[in-house]
Amino acid sequence: MSFLRLTLTQVLLLLENRDLTCLTETANLTVTVSVTRGAQQPSDPPGASAEPGPAITSAQSGNTVIVLPSLTGQTPQTTGDVHSSLETSGKVTTCPLISDPIPTPSSLIQPTTAATTIPPLPSPPMASADIFAEPIGTAPPPASIPVRDDHPVPRKGITSSTPLQTNKFYSNFFLGDQTAPTYTYPYGIAWGAGRGAAASYGMTISHIEANQRVFGPNKPSGAAAYFINPVGIQSMVVSAEELGGQTTIGVDSVTAFSARIHLLPGPGTVPAVSFPLVQGMPFVTAQYTGATPVIRTGVFFRTVTRVTQDPKPGVAKYTFQLEDGKIWRLYAYATTGDQLDLQVVNNGYARSSRPFFGTIQICKDPGNGEAVLDQAAGVYPTTVELSGSVNGDTGSYTFKFAKEGHPDGKLLMYALPHHVASFDSTTRAAIQDVQLQTPTKGVGVAVLADQWTMVESNLPLDMNFAPWSPDRGSITAISDQARAVIRGFAVQEISQNMGAQSDLDSMYFSGKALAKFAIMLVAVNDIVGDTGLAQSGLNQLKGAFARFATNQQKFPLVYERAWGGIVSSATYITGNDGADFGNTQYNDHHFHYGYHILAAAAMAHLDPAWMEENRAYVDALVRDVANPSTQDPYFPTWRAFDWYHGHSWAHGLYASYDGKDQESSSEDMMHAYALKMWGEASGNTNLAMRGNLQLAIIARALQNYYLYKSDNAVQPPQFIGNKVAGILFENKIDHTTYFGANIEFIQGIHMIPLLAPSPFVRTPDFVREEWDVYFSNGRVDNIPGGWRGIIYGNLATIDGRAAFDFFNSPNFDPGWIDGGASLTWYLTYAAGI
Repeated sequence: MSFLRLTLTQVLLLLENRDLTCLTETANLTVTVSVTRGAQQPSDPPGASAEPGPAITSAQSGNTVIVLPSLTGQTPQTTGDVHSSLETSGKVTTCPLISDPIPTPSSLIQPTTAATTIPPLPSPPMASADIFAEPIGTAPPPASIPVRDDHPVPRKGITSSTPLQTNKFYSNFFLGDQTAPTYTYPYGIAWGAGRGAAASYGMTISHIEANQRVFGPNKPSGAAAYFINPVGIQSMVVSAEELGGQTTIGVDSVTAFSARIHLLPGPGTVPAVSFPLVQGMPFVTAQYTGATPVIRTGVFFRTVTRVTQDPKPGVAKYTFQLEDGKIWRLYAYATTGDQLDLQVVNNGYARSSRPFFGTIQICKDPGNGEAVLDQAAGVYPTTVELSGSVNGDTGSYTFKFAKEGHPDGKLLMYALPHHVASFDSTTRAAIQDVQLQTPTKGVGVAVLADQWTMVESNLPLDMNFAPWSPDRGSITAISDQARAVIRGFAVQEISQNMGAQSDLDSMYFSGKALAKFAIMLVAVNDIVGDTGLAQSGLNQLKGAFARFATNQQKFPLVYERAWGGIVSSATYITGNDGADFGNTQYNDHHFHYGYHILAAAAMAHLDPAWMEENRAYVDALVRDVANPSTQDPYFPTWRAFDWYHGHSWAHGLYASYDGKDQESSSEDMMHAYALKMWGEASGNTNLAMRGNLQLAIIARALQNYYLYKSDNAVQPPQFIGNKVAGILFENKIDHTTYFGANIEFIQGIHMIPLLAPSPFVRTPDFVREEWDVYFSNGRVDNIPGGWRGIIYGNLATIDGRAAFDFFNSPNFDPGWIDGGASLTWYLTYAAGI
């Protein structure tokens, strides 16, 4: 293999003497060729035995020119795959509404003649200086929940002595065949597994520009049905000569914010190269401890330039221009021994001349980033420490990045639009004029700082169980006429068989039924003012809830030690990994347990003594979903909520080429609201303040990424006409649902359940725009079943009178209320708003 390195002075001398024998003049053309991903590739390094063709040269002042022999017999891969079909592994495709008819009660419940006086809760303690510092608990889960050591999903390659994360961005590295991408934002990275154009066993790196997205066909609204970022484009690949067909993957240092991925030459061997992963990292960092680095590409190098002026002491720099015209930069920080010396074999393959000790970092330069990237080179994040506080109605949270590497320089990271909009002044001053497109969260903005602080100045502290308005806050005063109407329906609904309605084979549906009745009872007690009726209903609801608190439901819960969490026994018993919406595989826990936590919060509001009796059980559900502290030895921290993205991921232990996803943004809102209200009812001020902060962050994030007003500048203009995301993945957004494509399904899944925080997240302006696009002018009256009630309930946010009249109509069909909602609450909400 021939390669040549020339200084600029040598090039100029050659040109002056007209001696061009060492150089071939070529035109720098952008070549775009479509290659089927996964086509047969040689097992040897691409082109390693091929005769070199015409050389491609690069000359820059002070740089070394490397002449690249062409890789014959192969073409650059500049297009990838799109997965436009909806992957339903682990997803239940039935409607998430309780649609079974509710029997009319044979008799009406009688109010308690001497209503129990509800003593006020003692004043809760002040929130800690750091609301994330203290665990909710450290005791084992309640004895009613049995323990088992096994789980249906194996822990492939994971080394950890603590509970494991199940819903985080890096989980494709230990799920399925371990080749599906991980989306670190802005990059997509994946183990090559010897596949694709580069045929490498190293780590492939891809970055997709906005103009590379694939849009679906237009829907009746004029908006695209979906947009997808292609996967499988192997722009750069970081590997080692030691890696081959026996390569295995190891994972350790797993946290809610980070993980480290190891590529091992074979089972039981020492890693050849390791990759610390943190969301927002601008460099893909590879750690070497004596292996021989290899750099490959499926797009092909057009030019490779060794920059002779090191950006920092001990840091070598290479610039790669690929055949798609994009610029990638490589920085190598040698911690021991010689600097990295890359030998370019051909325009698909380069290797180090010797083993290397240190880090290699690869990044895409958007065109104006070289100076900033030089400044940050050699420094990389390993994890994030989260802290936060609340002062009045203002909350703040801080990402303190743990960093390693070169001693010179601050850390560079990419922030998302909702971060940038809430930065404090210090963090805002660290913003750089460098941006990269992210897959589904707009443009990432580079920030040169070792920590970020975000501020939310509108925490919903005054929000309780009553209807809530952005202008008026909590609303408990309604007219006497409305109060009488609501009480009439409440007597009927509270007389229903609460035990039977909640005795289901699903934690999700059971939780919805329990929460429905609990919210109804608080409305009757606090707003209608009939404390006796509320108390009679509460006595019945306590019995229904006790079935779950004592773990006597149809599929009891278990605590499994393999991953570390409380799961339904449904999959263990049935063998169906999609049972109860995949609860056993950690799908949707914040939805399922959120409803139970919300029901418990409302019941505790009505009877604080009951709260004390059930605290351990409810706290265990909270800890499974939203444990804030590594001091808790039984649960991972923040299973569902992603503090980088600003919302939760519902997708559990299933591999997916488009990454994690979440369908119902409004149920994400519900889970944060449930945490807030349980914190208030149980006297856990830190939990309540975290819930308030999460609600504010979720509102900001959803209004950027999920709920689209006409002025949304984050998502593609071709897509925002849909008004809601549908299903948001890390790598695509699809305006559909897992259970059907009816417009009431797609829009409605982002409405349920209607609760006090609904207008906080789904603002009146947004609700008006969505109503006008899909439901105005009588179109809502063509929607059958419980979805009609959901959409009219949503209408109450902007037109309480129209919604109240609908629900109070003499011709009202009870089938328009789904089993997870009540006329009592819908009417109360409409009357208040």
